Amino acid sequence: QVQVVESGGGLVQPGGSLRLSCAASGSIVSIAAMGWYRQAPGKQRELVATTTSGGVTNYADSVKGRFTISRDNAKNAVYLQMNSLKPEDTAVYYCKTNLRRHYGVGWNDYWGQGTQVTVSS
Repeated sequence: QVQVVESGGGLVQPGGSLRLSCAASGSIVSIAAMGWYRQAPGKQRELVATTTSGGVTNYADSVKGRFTISRDNAKNAVYLQMNSLKPEDTAVYYCKTNLRRHYGVGWNDYWGQGTQVTVSS
């Protein structure tokens, strides 16, 4: 019943920029955190950036100073502004949200399907 959808990926030249968007919909009463993860071919999935509903952020060292995560709590949405992109940023980017669907129950993670980001000249 909960759906997480990403968009905004594509092909960009080194030094360019992209903005990824993610929105969660369905039966949601509270979101604790949303974030972005990425997985390159042959590599493990890694954290890129996360943000809580209160605005606390966390970034991987490899993207600090280049990427910015932001949110829109009213839309259950999270964004990733990616600047100064490098070929090593090439990966499938996944959105994750930690939420609960009903008061009085536990929290669960929900993942999007992923969006491809390719940085190449």
